Parts: sequence; C-alpha cells; structure tokens
Amino acid sequence: MPVAHPELSDQDIRERLAALRAEYRLAGRRLLVIIPDRTRTAPVSRFFRLLHEVCGADASRLDFLIALGTHPFLTEAEKLRLVGLSPEQKRRLYPRTRILNHRWDRPAAFHHLGRIEAETMRELSGGDWREGLEISINRRILDYDRLLVLGPVYPHEIAGFSGRGKYLFPGICGPDFIDASHWLAALQTNLRTIGVRDTPARALIELACRLVPTPVVYLNLVVAEGKLAGLFIGEDREPWQRAVELSARLNVRYVERPFRSVLSIPSDNYEDFWTGAKAFYKVEPIVADGGELIVYAPKMKRISRTHDAVLRGVGFHVSQYFQAHMDEYAKVRKAVLAYSSLVKGTGSYRNGRETARVRIVLAAGVPEGLCRELNLDWRDPRGLDPREWEGREREGIGIVRDAGEVLYRVGIAGRREG
Repeated sequence: MPVAHPELSDQDIRERLAALRAEYRLAGRRLLVIIPDRTRTAPVSRFFRLLHEVCGADASRLDFLIALGTHPFLTEAEKLRLVGLSPEQKRRLYPRTRILNHRWDRPAAFHHLGRIEAETMRELSGGDWREGLEISINRRILDYDRLLVLGPVYPHEIAGFSGRGKYLFPGICGPDFIDASHWLAALQTNLRTIGVRDTPARALIELACRLVPTPVVYLNLVVAEGKLAGLFIGEDREPWQRAVELSARLNVRYVERPFRSVLSIPSDNYEDFWTGAKAFYKVEPIVADGGELIVYAPKMKRISRTHDAVLRGVGFHVSQYFQAHMDEYAKVRKAVLAYSSLVKGTGSYRNGRETARVRIVLAAGVPEGLCRELNLDWRDPRGLDPREWEGREREGIGIVRDAGEVLYRVGIAGRREG
C-alpha cells in the first residue's frame, strides 16, 4: 500500500524558492532551468509558474531546457502542455521565456568538457570498458550564469535513483556519455541497479558533473501518487540523498513473495516501448525465476520512435549475449545494446544458449511478427482482460497498474537504501 505523506503547497514552494533566490543571489542573473520531459511525473507546470513569480521579475533571463536524453523532441504544442500554458498565455504572460528541446541529434549543439581517463572507466566497469570517455554537454549552458536542475527522484534502472546530475548526464549530454552510463548499468543488470543509491553509473554521473563550468543548483523533487511530497535544494549531494531516502519510502512497494506471472500496465506517459519498458524494469524484481511478465499496452504501437531501425538489427538479448558477440555489434551504440539487455532482463549465455531469468511478453499494438523478430514473446492484447488478474495473489498472479515509476520488491518495507 502507498505510504501517506503530506503534499507541499504552493506557499511551501514559494518560500523555498525565495530562500534559493537569496542564498544564490539569482537577481540579475541569466537562469536556465533543466526540466524533465513528459515521461516523468513531475509538477513542471507549477514550478514554471512559481519560478517566474519568485525569480522572473529580476532575473535577466529565465529559460527552460527539456532534458530529453535521446527521447523524441516535443512539438511547440507539447512544450506548452508540459508547462501548463495555452499559446495565448505564453504570448501574454511569458513572452521572453524560451522553452527549448535538447537537440541531441545535432553534433554542433555540444560543448566538449573534458575526459574521464581509461583507468577510471576500467575500474567503474569491472574491466569491460577499457577506453577513456570524452564528456560533452549542450553548449547552451555556457550562455547562462546559473543552472537550476529541476527533476523528480525515482528508482531508476540506469542510475539507481534519478535526480541531481542525471538530468544533465544523460539529460542534456553527448552520445558518448549516454553509451557508457547505460552500458555500465546493463553490465550490473536491472536487479542490481534499480533502487540502489550508489551505482557505477551514478559514480560516472558525479564525475561528469564536476566538469560543468556553469554553477549548478539542484532542485530534487520527490513525487508520489502524483503529488509533490518533498523538495530538497542545494549544490552538493546531501539534499539529493535526503530525496533518495524519502523516495525509497514512498516509491518502493513490497510484496510478500514473488509471482509466477505479472500483468504490468504502463502509465499513459509512455508512447513507445523505448520509454514504456519502465513497466518492465520496475516490476521485474517481483517476478519469480522462470516466471513471466506481460507488458499490457494495447495503445502502444511501436518499439521506439527514434531507434526502431537499429533495434530491428539487434533484437533483445541478455548482456552476456552481447559481450560474447561484441565484434558483431561493434558499430551499434552501447546505449541501444544496454536498452535491449535491460529489457530482456537478467540472464545468461553459455555454450551458445541464451537463457533469460524471466519471460517477457509484449501485449501491445506492436505486431506479433516484429516482436518475434526482436526475440520478444507476444500475446494478443484483445484476449486479455486485466480484471481477470485482480485478487489472485495467492495463486502467484499479480497485476501492477500505472507501472513505470514505483519500484516493486519482494521483502519488508522500511529497508534503508544504501
């Protein structure tokens, strides 16, 4: 059951933003706010309005950059929906404010920050990544005096927990970092990463953040049941760690024993399986060895808006499979291989045989033939009725609705995250 927690009011937020404005002397400054896209539940529209109330009048600039990673770009209409405005309101109330996509598709959009040496990368990857890593970031940050990074802290399959520097790396960074961080997580596997505070990918994020020349303040949000439960502000790790502690209480739910079969219904936030795979990541821990996890999304009609073509040539495999065939996939971005293996889940590859711990079944608008081609099991969503999955826990059958942000685990609530 969800843990009850009071919601922060607009006045609570105003007071904390006023303290932020005073402490960091934001008056007269050029401010760039890094915000999540619509695949994360967060009160972006509230903060858009309140940041303008508290800081907008005397900031010399107040712009917003959407941390897309490699997610699809938002149209102008989608940008306005994200910040809760009509076109008329934008023109009348905020004519100078820019709401910008992170243009991850343009090499010229990036500024080179520096390099993480090969020895460090070998240490973080357990010897699998043997080269140094070049770090780049959206060059727009150089046009501002201060970055305000606004984003929710949830259990996450790449970083362990989101928040803090993750909205910079990979949110607005170059492709090399995205490949490295995602591959580190794939080597760890989802089960050993998600909901863990300190992970190899998180360590890599922290190293990259040290290279950012523009001063950064992090606004770490904790959102549960769609409500803002916490706001922890600061430059160092301590506010983020407090957000992780609260998120671990509010966004992790426990079941007594693993299920042999789970129906996971993604949140409507996800329009393709590239983002909707969070309905797998967050639920995988409560599926028993040899069990099945059915992702039920009848309206989801494609694997990925941005990576369909390359995924058709890769398919979905456990990470050990890719490690054994690296020469074959040498030209494929590690981020794509990582996504593929994280979706396939924990497993092994021995003597030419691939074995996944959990059978993943896609019951969506994606055609059966494509699923089979990609090494995914398929089930016709028209033959599934979620109501038939309710109340069958004693049979080893479970259902998770609105999946993608809450992490499910087997065990006892109240464990401290380390």
